[in-house]
Amino acid sequence: MRSLFEAEAHQDILDRLHTLTPESTGKWGTMDVAQMLKHVNTTMKIATGEVALVSPPWYKKAMFSLFRSMLYNDRPWKQNLPTAPELKIAGTEDFEKEKKALLDSIGKFMALPFSGGKMEHPIFGIFTKEQWGKMQYKHLDHHLRQFGA
Repeated sequence: MRSLFEAEAHQDILDRLHTLTPESTGKWGTMDVAQMLKHVNTTMKIATGEVALVSPPWYKKAMFSLFRSMLYNDRPWKQNLPTAPELKIAGTEDFEKEKKALLDSIGKFMALPFSGGKMEHPIFGIFTKEQWGKMQYKHLDHHLRQFGA
């Protein structure tokens, strides 16, 4: 799996983001392109600490840990996977505002210090910097493919 921390993969994501327009339509799902941008930006902000998710009870955390590797392995995600309620975007969003916010968040993510080479995710536990980079790349790639980018 590619990682957002790889220069070529990072540039690929930025280039693909710049191909999106307010008229880009999804191949699956219910989000429009601006909602998708806000959705992936919100997940970036979880990583940067700007958005907090409520940590689930220990038994749910244990269950979620069984699916950890799916977040960063080489297998593509299936279409229409469920998402956390906090990550569902239903309102009308401004495309240009959301695109700029996402680009800013990607920059903040890239600059994270990863103290000790690791950082905690509120739902899935501790990930290495490499796992975070793969996870963020995989999520962005999934949604960019959703919109043909």
